[in-house]
Amino acid sequence: MMSATYHLSPITYYLITYLRPMSDSAKKDSADKAIALIRSQAQNRDAHTLAHELMSGNRAALAQAITCVESGPEAMASEIIRLCMPASGRSVRMGITGVPGVGKSTFIDTFGMALLEAGRKVAVLAVDPSSPISKGSILGDKTRMERLAADSRAFIRPSPSSETLGGVARKTRETILLCEAAGYDTILVETVGVGQSETAVHSMTDFFVLLMLAGAGDQLQGIKRGIMEMCDAMIITKADGNNTSHASRAKAEYASALHLFPARDDGWFPPVLTTSALEGKGLDDVMNIMNEFVQWMQQRGLLEERRKQQNLSWLHETVRAGIIDRFYHNASVMEHVRKMEAEVASGALSPFQAATELLSIYN
Repeated sequence: MMSATYHLSPITYYLITYLRPMSDSAKKDSADKAIALIRSQAQNRDAHTLAHELMSGNRAALAQAITCVESGPEAMASEIIRLCMPASGRSVRMGITGVPGVGKSTFIDTFGMALLEAGRKVAVLAVDPSSPISKGSILGDKTRMERLAADSRAFIRPSPSSETLGGVARKTRETILLCEAAGYDTILVETVGVGQSETAVHSMTDFFVLLMLAGAGDQLQGIKRGIMEMCDAMIITKADGNNTSHASRAKAEYASALHLFPARDDGWFPPVLTTSALEGKGLDDVMNIMNEFVQWMQQRGLLEERRKQQNLSWLHETVRAGIIDRFYHNASVMEHVRKMEAEVASGALSPFQAATELLSIYN
Protein backbone atom coordinates (compact mmCIF):
# COMPACT_ATOMS: atom_id res chain seq x y z
CA MET A 1 0.00 0.00 0.00
CA MET A 2 2.67 2.49 0.98
CA SER A 3 4.72 2.09 -2.19
CA ALA A 4 1.62 2.91 -4.22
CA THR A 5 0.57 5.97 -2.27
CA TYR A 6 3.60 8.08 -1.47
CA HIS A 7 4.97 8.75 -4.92
CA LEU A 8 5.15 12.45 -3.99
CA SER A 9 6.63 12.15 -0.50
CA PRO A 10 6.09 10.10 2.65
CA ILE A 11 3.90 12.88 3.99
CA THR A 12 1.27 11.94 1.37
CA TYR A 13 0.97 8.51 2.92
CA TYR A 14 0.68 10.16 6.32
CA LEU A 15 -2.23 12.34 5.17
CA ILE A 16 -4.11 9.53 3.43
CA THR A 17 -3.79 7.31 6.49
CA TYR A 18 -4.45 10.12 8.97
CA LEU A 19 -7.69 11.22 7.30
CA ARG A 20 -9.28 7.77 7.33
CA PRO A 21 -12.00 7.19 9.96
CA MET A 22 -10.19 6.02 13.09
CA SER A 23 -9.79 6.82 16.74
CA ASP A 24 -7.60 9.69 17.97
CA SER A 25 -5.07 7.20 19.36
CA ALA A 26 -4.91 5.35 16.04
CA LYS A 27 -4.43 8.65 14.19
CA LYS A 28 -1.61 9.63 16.51
CA ASP A 29 0.01 6.21 16.05
CA SER A 30 -0.23 6.57 12.26
CA ALA A 31 1.29 10.05 12.37
CA ASP A 32 4.10 8.92 14.69
CA LYS A 33 4.98 6.02 12.37
CA ALA A 34 5.04 8.21 9.27
CA ILE A 35 7.20 10.85 10.96
CA ALA A 36 9.54 8.14 12.28
CA LEU A 37 9.84 6.76 8.73
CA ILE A 38 10.77 10.14 7.25
CA ARG A 39 13.15 10.89 10.11
CA SER A 40 14.92 7.55 9.82
CA GLN A 41 15.36 7.99 6.07
CA ALA A 42 16.82 11.46 6.62
CA GLN A 43 19.21 10.26 9.30
CA ASN A 44 20.44 7.42 7.10
CA ARG A 45 21.98 9.97 4.76
CA ASP A 46 24.55 12.55 5.68
CA ALA A 47 23.77 16.24 5.31
CA HIS A 48 25.93 16.66 2.21
CA THR A 49 24.22 13.85 0.33
CA LEU A 50 20.76 15.04 1.26
CA ALA A 51 21.53 18.66 0.35
CA HIS A 52 23.03 17.62 -3.00
CA GLU A 53 20.00 15.49 -3.89
CA LEU A 54 17.65 18.26 -2.78
CA MET A 55 19.39 20.85 -4.96
CA SER A 56 19.22 18.38 -7.85
CA GLY A 57 15.43 18.51 -7.62
CA ASN A 58 14.81 15.27 -5.72
CA ARG A 59 11.39 15.74 -4.09
CA ALA A 60 11.85 12.91 -1.60
CA ALA A 61 15.14 14.48 -0.45
CA LEU A 62 13.37 17.83 -0.02
CA ALA A 63 10.66 16.22 2.14
CA GLN A 64 13.28 14.45 4.25
CA ALA A 65 15.36 17.60 4.66
CA ILE A 66 12.30 19.54 5.83
CA THR A 67 11.49 16.81 8.34
CA CYS A 68 15.07 16.93 9.60
CA VAL A 69 14.81 20.71 10.03
CA GLU A 70 11.47 20.39 11.83
CA SER A 71 12.33 17.43 14.06
CA GLY A 72 16.11 17.04 14.20
CA PRO A 73 18.81 16.05 14.66
CA GLU A 74 19.67 19.71 15.06
CA ALA A 75 23.31 19.46 13.98
CA MET A 76 22.36 17.78 10.72
CA ALA A 77 19.56 20.28 10.11
CA SER A 78 21.95 23.19 10.65
CA GLU A 79 24.43 21.74 8.16
CA ILE A 80 21.72 21.20 5.53
CA ILE A 81 20.63 24.83 5.89
CA ARG A 82 24.24 26.02 5.58
CA LEU A 83 24.80 24.00 2.41
CA CYS A 84 21.54 25.14 0.80
CA MET A 85 21.85 28.86 1.64
CA PRO A 86 23.86 29.81 -1.51
CA ALA A 87 21.20 28.22 -3.75
CA SER A 88 18.28 29.97 -2.04
CA GLY A 89 16.68 33.38 -2.44
CA ARG A 90 15.68 33.13 -6.09
CA SER A 91 11.91 33.01 -5.67
CA VAL A 92 8.85 35.14 -5.09
CA ARG A 93 7.61 34.54 -1.55
CA MET A 94 3.88 35.14 -1.30
CA GLY A 95 2.05 35.14 2.02
CA ILE A 96 -1.69 34.44 1.96
CA THR A 97 -4.01 35.14 4.88
CA GLY A 98 -7.70 35.79 5.39
CA VAL A 99 -10.69 35.21 7.58
CA PRO A 100 -11.78 31.59 8.19
CA GLY A 101 -14.03 30.35 5.38
CA VAL A 102 -12.68 32.81 2.83
CA GLY A 103 -11.38 29.93 0.71
CA LYS A 104 -7.61 30.19 1.12
CA SER A 105 -6.89 26.59 0.14
CA THR A 106 -9.30 26.70 -2.80
CA PHE A 107 -7.72 29.94 -4.01
CA ILE A 108 -4.23 28.46 -3.70
CA ASP A 109 -5.26 25.32 -5.59
CA THR A 110 -6.62 27.37 -8.51
CA PHE A 111 -3.97 30.09 -8.45
CA GLY A 112 -1.21 27.49 -8.09
CA MET A 113 -2.41 25.70 -11.20
CA ALA A 114 -2.42 29.03 -13.08
CA LEU A 115 1.18 29.63 -11.96
CA LEU A 116 2.19 26.17 -13.17
CA GLU A 117 0.60 26.80 -16.56
CA ALA A 118 2.61 30.05 -16.72
CA GLY A 119 5.80 28.00 -16.38
CA ARG A 120 6.52 28.51 -12.70
CA LYS A 121 7.54 25.89 -10.15
CA VAL A 122 5.29 26.19 -7.12
CA ALA A 123 5.82 25.15 -3.51
CA VAL A 124 2.98 25.54 -1.02
CA LEU A 125 3.60 25.66 2.70
CA ALA A 126 0.17 25.12 4.19
CA VAL A 127 0.32 25.82 7.91
CA ASP A 128 -2.49 23.74 9.43
CA PRO A 129 -4.12 24.29 12.83
CA SER A 130 -2.93 21.74 15.36
CA SER A 131 -4.99 19.35 17.41
CA PRO A 132 -4.58 20.28 21.10
CA ILE A 133 -4.36 16.55 21.84
CA SER A 134 -2.05 15.01 19.25
CA LYS A 135 -0.46 18.29 18.04
CA GLY A 136 -1.03 17.08 14.47
CA SER A 137 -2.69 18.93 11.59
CA ILE A 138 -6.47 18.71 11.71
CA LEU A 139 -7.78 20.41 8.57
CA GLY A 140 -5.89 18.39 5.97
CA ASP A 141 -5.16 21.38 3.71
CA LYS A 142 -3.45 19.16 1.17
CA THR A 143 -6.67 17.24 0.59
CA ARG A 144 -8.40 20.55 -0.26
CA MET A 145 -5.85 21.30 -3.02
CA GLU A 146 -6.76 18.30 -5.12
CA ARG A 147 -5.40 19.40 -8.49
CA LEU A 148 -2.22 20.96 -7.15
CA ALA A 149 -1.49 17.95 -4.91
CA ALA A 150 -1.77 15.63 -7.92
CA ASP A 151 0.56 17.70 -10.11
CA SER A 152 4.22 16.63 -10.00
CA ARG A 153 5.33 20.19 -10.81
CA ALA A 154 4.08 21.40 -7.41
CA PHE A 155 5.26 20.59 -3.91
CA ILE A 156 2.87 20.88 -0.97
CA ARG A 157 4.01 20.65 2.62
CA PRO A 158 1.31 20.75 5.32
CA SER A 159 2.79 21.54 8.71
CA PRO A 160 0.98 21.66 12.05
CA SER A 161 1.23 25.14 13.56
CA SER A 162 1.49 23.67 17.08
CA GLU A 163 1.17 26.63 19.43
CA THR A 164 3.19 29.11 17.42
CA LEU A 165 1.67 32.59 17.58
CA GLY A 166 0.00 33.55 14.32
CA GLY A 167 -0.21 29.99 13.04
CA VAL A 168 3.19 30.03 11.37
CA ALA A 169 5.12 26.82 11.86
CA ARG A 170 8.34 27.46 13.75
CA LYS A 171 10.54 26.21 10.92
CA THR A 172 8.67 27.86 8.04
CA ARG A 173 11.58 30.19 7.23
CA GLU A 174 13.98 27.27 6.89
CA THR A 175 11.44 25.38 4.78
CA ILE A 176 11.17 28.34 2.40
CA LEU A 177 14.94 28.29 1.99
CA LEU A 178 15.00 24.54 1.25
CA CYS A 179 12.21 24.83 -1.32
CA GLU A 180 14.12 27.62 -3.08
CA ALA A 181 17.28 25.53 -3.11
CA ALA A 182 15.26 22.70 -4.70
CA GLY A 183 14.38 25.00 -7.59
CA TYR A 184 10.91 26.27 -6.70
CA ASP A 185 10.57 29.86 -7.89
CA THR A 186 7.22 30.71 -6.30
CA ILE A 187 6.60 29.94 -2.62
CA LEU A 188 3.04 30.29 -1.32
CA VAL A 189 2.66 30.41 2.47
CA GLU A 190 -0.89 29.83 3.68
CA THR A 191 -1.62 30.72 7.28
CA VAL A 192 -4.30 29.99 9.84
CA GLY A 193 -6.96 32.70 9.71
CA VAL A 194 -6.35 36.29 10.69
CA GLY A 195 -4.64 36.53 14.06
CA GLN A 196 -2.67 38.89 16.22
CA SER A 197 0.64 37.79 14.78
CA GLU A 198 0.15 37.79 11.00
CA THR A 199 3.17 40.09 11.09
CA ALA A 200 5.12 36.82 11.27
CA VAL A 201 3.93 35.93 7.76
CA HIS A 202 4.58 39.43 6.51
CA SER A 203 8.11 39.32 7.89
CA MET A 204 9.03 36.22 5.85
CA THR A 205 7.37 36.97 2.51
CA ASP A 206 7.81 39.48 -0.33
CA PHE A 207 4.19 39.83 -1.42
CA PHE A 208 1.52 39.69 1.28
CA VAL A 209 -2.08 39.11 0.21
CA LEU A 210 -5.25 39.45 2.28
CA LEU A 211 -8.25 37.42 1.09
CA MET A 212 -11.70 38.80 1.95
CA LEU A 213 -15.31 37.73 1.52
CA ALA A 214 -18.10 39.80 0.01
CA GLY A 215 -21.67 39.82 1.23
CA ALA A 216 -20.75 38.82 4.77
CA GLY A 217 -22.30 41.76 6.61
CA ASP A 218 -19.89 44.38 7.95
CA GLN A 219 -17.01 44.25 5.47
CA LEU A 220 -14.42 45.20 8.05
CA GLN A 221 -15.75 43.04 10.87
CA GLY A 222 -12.99 41.05 12.54
CA ILE A 223 -10.27 42.60 10.40
CA LYS A 224 -7.73 44.63 12.28
CA ARG A 225 -6.54 47.85 10.71
CA GLY A 226 -2.92 46.75 11.07
CA ILE A 227 -3.43 43.69 8.89
CA MET A 228 -5.07 45.77 6.17
CA GLU A 229 -2.17 48.20 6.33
CA MET A 230 0.33 45.37 5.85
CA CYS A 231 -1.24 43.82 2.76
CA ASP A 232 0.29 44.44 -0.66
CA ALA A 233 -2.95 43.42 -2.37
CA MET A 234 -6.48 42.60 -1.27
CA ILE A 235 -8.46 39.91 -3.06
CA ILE A 236 -12.22 39.44 -2.87
CA THR A 237 -12.90 35.72 -3.31
CA LYS A 238 -15.98 33.83 -4.55
CA ALA A 239 -16.91 36.57 -7.04
CA ASP A 240 -19.27 34.38 -9.03
CA GLY A 241 -22.98 33.66 -9.52
CA ASN A 242 -25.29 35.68 -7.31
CA ASN A 243 -22.28 36.95 -5.37
CA THR A 244 -20.75 38.81 -8.34
CA SER A 245 -22.49 42.11 -7.59
CA HIS A 246 -21.70 41.81 -3.88
CA ALA A 247 -18.02 41.29 -4.77
CA SER A 248 -17.97 44.38 -6.99
CA ARG A 249 -19.53 46.48 -4.24
CA ALA A 250 -17.10 45.09 -1.66
CA LYS A 251 -14.18 45.90 -3.99
CA ALA A 252 -15.23 49.57 -4.10
CA GLU A 253 -15.74 49.68 -0.32
CA TYR A 254 -12.35 48.16 0.46
CA ALA A 255 -10.60 50.42 -2.05
CA SER A 256 -12.18 53.46 -0.34
CA ALA A 257 -11.13 52.14 3.08
CA LEU A 258 -7.53 51.64 1.95
CA HIS A 259 -7.39 55.23 0.67
CA LEU A 260 -7.99 56.41 4.26
CA PHE A 261 -4.74 54.82 5.45
CA PRO A 262 -1.48 56.83 5.50
CA ALA A 263 0.68 56.55 2.39
CA ARG A 264 3.22 53.74 2.54
CA ASP A 265 6.94 54.43 2.69
CA ASP A 266 7.57 52.39 -0.45
CA GLY A 267 5.00 54.38 -2.46
CA TRP A 268 2.94 51.31 -3.39
CA PHE A 269 -0.84 51.46 -3.15
CA PRO A 270 -2.44 48.02 -2.58
CA PRO A 271 -4.93 47.19 -5.33
CA VAL A 272 -8.23 45.42 -4.65
CA LEU A 273 -9.07 42.54 -6.99
CA THR A 274 -11.93 40.08 -7.39
CA THR A 275 -11.47 36.38 -8.17
CA SER A 276 -13.52 33.26 -8.65
CA ALA A 277 -11.82 29.91 -8.11
CA LEU A 278 -15.00 28.24 -9.36
CA GLU A 279 -14.95 30.05 -12.70
CA GLY A 280 -11.20 30.69 -12.85
CA LYS A 281 -11.71 34.45 -13.14
CA GLY A 282 -9.25 37.09 -11.96
CA LEU A 283 -6.26 34.77 -11.54
CA ASP A 284 -4.26 36.42 -14.33
CA ASP A 285 -4.88 39.77 -12.64
CA VAL A 286 -3.44 38.44 -9.37
CA MET A 287 -0.40 37.07 -11.21
CA ASN A 288 0.15 40.37 -13.02
CA ILE A 289 -0.11 42.36 -9.77
CA MET A 290 2.37 40.00 -8.07
CA ASN A 291 4.86 40.45 -10.92
CA GLU A 292 4.27 44.21 -11.02
CA PHE A 293 4.85 44.53 -7.28
CA VAL A 294 8.08 42.51 -7.37
CA GLN A 295 9.35 44.61 -10.28
CA TRP A 296 8.37 47.79 -8.44
CA MET A 297 10.31 46.70 -5.37
CA GLN A 298 13.35 45.55 -7.38
CA GLN A 299 13.63 48.80 -9.33
CA ARG A 300 13.77 50.78 -6.09
CA GLY A 301 16.13 48.42 -4.28
CA LEU A 302 13.35 47.67 -1.80
CA LEU A 303 13.13 43.92 -2.40
CA GLU A 304 16.75 43.47 -1.38
CA GLU A 305 16.08 45.56 1.73
CA ARG A 306 12.98 43.50 2.55
CA ARG A 307 15.01 40.29 2.26
CA LYS A 308 17.60 41.71 4.65
CA GLN A 309 14.81 42.47 7.12
CA GLN A 310 13.48 38.93 6.67
CA ASN A 311 16.88 37.54 7.64
CA LEU A 312 17.10 39.82 10.67
CA SER A 313 13.64 38.69 11.77
CA TRP A 314 14.77 35.09 11.29
CA LEU A 315 17.82 35.76 13.47
CA HIS A 316 15.86 37.25 16.37
CA GLU A 317 13.05 34.69 16.09
CA THR A 318 15.60 31.87 16.31
CA VAL A 319 17.27 33.46 19.33
CA ARG A 320 13.92 33.86 21.11
CA ALA A 321 12.93 30.27 20.34
CA GLY A 322 16.31 29.02 21.56
CA ILE A 323 16.08 30.95 24.83
CA ILE A 324 12.58 29.60 25.51
CA ASP A 325 13.70 26.06 24.70
CA ARG A 326 16.72 26.30 27.00
CA PHE A 327 14.63 27.87 29.76
CA TYR A 328 12.17 24.98 29.85
CA HIS A 329 14.94 22.39 29.63
CA ASN A 330 16.88 23.93 32.52
CA ALA A 331 16.93 21.44 35.41
CA SER A 332 16.90 24.13 38.12
CA VAL A 333 13.93 25.89 36.53
CA MET A 334 11.94 22.68 36.09
CA GLU A 335 12.42 21.85 39.78
CA HIS A 336 10.41 24.96 40.66
CA VAL A 337 7.93 25.26 37.77
CA ARG A 338 5.24 22.96 39.22
CA LYS A 339 5.43 24.65 42.61
CA MET A 340 5.11 28.11 41.02
CA GLU A 341 2.20 26.98 38.86
CA ALA A 342 0.35 25.68 41.92
CA GLU A 343 0.93 28.93 43.81
CA VAL A 344 -0.27 31.03 40.87
CA ALA A 345 -3.35 28.82 40.42
CA SER A 346 -4.22 29.16 44.13
CA GLY A 347 -3.71 32.91 44.10
CA ALA A 348 -0.84 32.78 46.58
CA LEU A 349 1.52 34.29 44.01
CA SER A 350 0.92 36.60 41.06
CA PRO A 351 1.99 35.44 37.57
CA PHE A 352 4.44 38.35 37.44
CA GLN A 353 6.07 37.39 40.76
CA ALA A 354 6.32 33.74 39.72
CA ALA A 355 7.82 34.61 36.34
CA THR A 356 10.34 36.95 37.95
CA GLU A 357 11.42 34.25 40.40
CA LEU A 358 11.76 31.61 37.67
CA LEU A 359 13.83 33.97 35.53
CA SER A 360 16.07 34.67 38.53
CA ILE A 361 16.59 30.92 38.99
CA TYR A 362 17.42 30.58 35.26
CA ASN A 363 19.91 33.45 35.38
